[in-house]
Amino acid sequence: MEASSIAHSYSSPLLLRRSPPRFASSARMSRFVTTSQLQSSTNGRPATPSPSPDLFASPSVPVHKVTVNDRQRGVVHEFLVPEDQYILHTAEAQNITLPFACRHGCCTSCAVRVKEGQIRQPEALGISAELKSKGYALLCVGFPSSDLEVETQDEDEVYWLQFGRYFARGPIERDDYALELAMADE
Repeated sequence: MEASSIAHSYSSPLLLRRSPPRFASSARMSRFVTTSQLQSSTNGRPATPSPSPDLFASPSVPVHKVTVNDRQRGVVHEFLVPEDQYILHTAEAQNITLPFACRHGCCTSCAVRVKEGQIRQPEALGISAELKSKGYALLCVGFPSSDLEVETQDEDEVYWLQFGRYFARGPIERDDYALELAMADE
């Protein structure tokens, strides 16, 4: 069996990813300017975009404004995301750089804390149900269900919140010698 037929015959959501957002045309895409590029003269926050009705491929799918406060970079991004598209993929299609690593919902690199709005994240395996109930979400597998405001989180902080109670002596220190031994075995 060829590799391509194996991938298509296996239905695991971790292996088969939803394709990145599809825009109606590159001409329409080039007209869209993210509000992270526009600065409001009154309060320093990005201005609200005026959504173009023909920006996205399917006009029947609701589109929501997503605001990401990137604490690490000190930047606020505002952009539009269709309800059926991943937030991270749509941001990247609009030339917005957000933190990520695995793209499969298994780590905490793209973790955010929801400030306002609703996010749907059925594939977010990297954070526990307890953290989800406290407002944490993963942008790589998150779909907006309404207009949304989120704030990026420190990956180590989220990891500690999720797994710290299992490590009685505190955070794990990096062991460079053990890392060198492991690398030498490869």
